[in-house]
Amino acid sequence: MVTDDRVKDELRSWQKKMMKRQSMTGRLAKRLQTKVNQMIPEKVHQVVTASIKKMVHATLIGSEYTTSVKLIKNKTFEQREHLVDEAINKYKKAAAVEGAGTGAGGILLGMADFPLLLGIKMKFLFETASCYGCDVNNFRERLFILYLFQLAFSSEAKRIEVYEIVSNWEEYVQTIPTEQAYLENINWKEFQLEYRDHIDLVKMLQLIPGFGAIVGAAANYHFLDVLGETAKNGYRMRILKE
Repeated sequence: MVTDDRVKDELRSWQKKMMKRQSMTGRLAKRLQTKVNQMIPEKVHQVVTASIKKMVHATLIGSEYTTSVKLIKNKTFEQREHLVDEAINKYKKAAAVEGAGTGAGGILLGMADFPLLLGIKMKFLFETASCYGCDVNNFRERLFILYLFQLAFSSEAKRIEVYEIVSNWEEYVQTIPTEQAYLENINWKEFQLEYRDHIDLVKMLQLIPGFGAIVGAAANYHFLDVLGETAKNGYRMRILKE
């Protein structure tokens, strides 16, 4: 049983943030994002779409992430939280280094940042699942990872919908069909648009040579920070319910 008041306070604060309705600023940002999307070269759109589709397949049915992850057993909750904090710091640094390197190279290397950053994010999520004692060889655990990813990088409107699934995971998981049926019904276009819309305004600046190195490092560091907060609190909810 988790008795740390700090953890419970952090979880309650995060839950309120997840349920917050779309603000006027959010709606204006969405309109701006629509205009930005129209200016982005089609080649960039294709790279992002292909990268996200590959990432989802690797998450749900591949062994790219599972083979390097060992299930961590016989740890207290406090020990697991410490391991996750270490993972967050490790992957934030890795993402920042990767972002600085690709951002320094202009548009071609900037495009390469999309799949590279996706890989870092997913490796972090798989390691976090293991730290909390969840077996990533289980399809439903891998699916939970995917929903955490969506929760961290979705629009304000979509975020509330995904949060309802994550916060009621044990009930929702009973409705999930077989792996194959689930894969056949994924809306790839919607999935990649939600992710792309969330990061584009920052990432377009990363394509500027020289200036992009600074933006790339800071942006990637921030994205892993957001993902770390989402993953920690997503698993905390499950543990507290148990």
